[in-house]
Amino acid sequence: MPTRKRVREDEPASAVRPARPPTGDPRRLPPTGEPRRSSPERRPPAMTAATAGQAGLRHIAELTARETEGVTRVRPEGDGWLVGVEVVEDRRIPSSGDILALYEAELDAGGELLSYQRVKRYRRGSGGMGEGP
Repeated sequence: MPTRKRVREDEPASAVRPARPPTGDPRRLPPTGEPRRSSPERRPPAMTAATAGQAGLRHIAELTARETEGVTRVRPEGDGWLVGVEVVEDRRIPSSGDILALYEAELDAGGELLSYQRVKRYRRGSGGMGEGP
């Protein structure tokens, strides 16, 4: 609470008025009566390929409820991103027999999921990712 000061020493206490805040006080409004603006509005930085890949991986893991192996592709697509994620669909012993799937997630510029689909399924050791002979 601001301190009070007397107008004059010989005036009664009823003449006490609140002290004015200093000119630089941030609680004061500018003379026009408009609220003081703290800083110009900043937009969040544009999504990078790395953050798009992380977002796509998270979305696929949540939707499929399966273990993800990793991001296989991140590509700008229109106003958003296309992210490829490899998922373990069925664990086998030995692990070379695992069934994997490749999912593609389409994200908007902010990283929100627009659509996803399973593109293909393959056995881990089969070279199903288009590897050489």
